[in-house]
Amino acid sequence: MTRSEETFDALFNGQIALYQSVAGYRFSLDALLLAHFVTIKQREKIVDLGTGNGVVALVLAYLHPSVTLTGVELQAKMVERARRNVELNRLQKRILILSGDVRAGKHVAAEMSFDVVVCNPPYRRPLSGRVSSNDEKQIARHETQGELNDFLRAGAILLRVKGRMAVVYPAVRSVDLLAAMRQARIEPKRLRMVHSFADTEASLVLVEGVKGGRSGVEVLAPLTIYRQGKEYTNEVAAMITGTKKSVSGLECRV
Repeated sequence: MTRSEETFDALFNGQIALYQSVAGYRFSLDALLLAHFVTIKQREKIVDLGTGNGVVALVLAYLHPSVTLTGVELQAKMVERARRNVELNRLQKRILILSGDVRAGKHVAAEMSFDVVVCNPPYRRPLSGRVSSNDEKQIARHETQGELNDFLRAGAILLRVKGRMAVVYPAVRSVDLLAAMRQARIEPKRLRMVHSFADTEASLVLVEGVKGGRSGVEVLAPLTIYRQGKEYTNEVAAMITGTKKSVSGLECRV
């Protein structure tokens, strides 16, 4: 049941439904870009670090019916909402939501090992930019309760050897991301820049790395979000309509 402080939103023509906070954290287009970018194989075990309201896990479960997923989230309200979203979509047998702190390293999902890690980590330094007075937004956006290195270290611990980790991050911090991935022994293997428009600078970067992988990265063709007039490009429209299906309640950061 939708609560007074929440909205009831839908993805993929109603194939996925979810509750989101009215004033707090709401997922952005980044989540869908990440879910469509990461390489997923049959029956793999996936963990989403900083799962928020569970949207990436829900989308991956929809796109890949054979996989199982674990979402890890620090904020208690978000953990509870993510669990309600899993129940709402009747995915309790495939998605587990854990309360955990990525800074706990191996204890974040004790004795569990995964084929794939995905994460959309906080992207602003603690005192940079506008700091929201809303705790959900502040922790999701600013590195106050976990920074990039914490997420990458946790991912490296949770991954099996040769497992993959995919991250979406601001393009302006691409060098930080690539250096931190290599330091965590997650070798960048696929990279794609995301542009709001074809003639604007990149706003996001999508990177997938392999734990213990060899050096050498495949740089994919750039992804453009909008045509002129804020109409989605065919590729992005296919992602958000689920034909690669429609999204209501979507907040876009790019």
